[in-house]
Amino acid sequence: MPGPRVGPRARAGARGRGAVLGLRRVHRPLPARGHRVPGAGVVRIDPSRCVACGNCVAVCPMGAIAVDQALGRAVVNEDECVECYACYRGMSQEHLPPALVRAVRRAARAFRFRFDPEPDVCPTAALTPVELAWPRLVRRAFSDPVVPHESTGVAGRGTEEVKTNDVTGRVGPGEAGFTVEFGRPGIGVRFRDIARVTRALARTGISFETMNPVTSLMSDPARGEIREDILDEKILSAIVELKTDLGRVPDVLRTLRAVAPEVDTVISVGVAARCDERGDTPLEDLLRAEGWEFWRGKTNLGLGRPLFREVA
Repeated sequence: MPGPRVGPRARAGARGRGAVLGLRRVHRPLPARGHRVPGAGVVRIDPSRCVACGNCVAVCPMGAIAVDQALGRAVVNEDECVECYACYRGMSQEHLPPALVRAVRRAARAFRFRFDPEPDVCPTAALTPVELAWPRLVRRAFSDPVVPHESTGVAGRGTEEVKTNDVTGRVGPGEAGFTVEFGRPGIGVRFRDIARVTRALARTGISFETMNPVTSLMSDPARGEIREDILDEKILSAIVELKTDLGRVPDVLRTLRAVAPEVDTVISVGVAARCDERGDTPLEDLLRAEGWEFWRGKTNLGLGRPLFREVA
């Protein structure tokens, strides 16, 4: 965890108490082992078409593609690939004959000229999607920003987060909502590391947000256990959401500090609570008492969108 940074996200002008009513999407679990999703493909490099131009190397956000000089082809490190599709969608496919491109490059080298295609082009359309199966398809669900999560129907990382509290009403009076973000491009995260954190958090008595893709992959949410068959899968990033009463905020922060050195990735933490009528938040004193800097990262008003209704 890079320093004690917590970005509080507060809801302005929240009043009233009682039950909270709001819209919810239908919650569906992700598919079981062996399931195949039509159209969900993993991108591979066709060795019969690759000319080792190296353009795809720079496009990969995880550094999972490299040119094997012995083979004269680009290869994918499948263990590090998170199935984000950046290489396939981020490059034009020119469909030139591979034999022609190789011959031109050999001739250019013979005369000490350099012949390379434009940097955003795969000259021979060597990037080829193939069918993706469970559990590997979970990589694409968390790494490809245009693929909606089956559990929430939301694309990207699959959640609107507690920062949309004006619309969803996830965090009530006297409560605090947390977002724990794992991974970044170039680093990623494995579910095994996420599970280390969720298990530790569960012991503090928090509640995981049900409309969250990571929660949908838990075999036992009460204990923060993530299903065994995906623990070794690597993804670009993920967000765990939870809430607790304000009195437990210090315990959650201490737990995150204690478990952070055990995981091999980057963790960012955000905290949200309702503001009072003057726009003040109870989090400021709680965070500073625990040695965390206080930044008002965002105050949401929910303007232009339907708000949830509180029933007194």
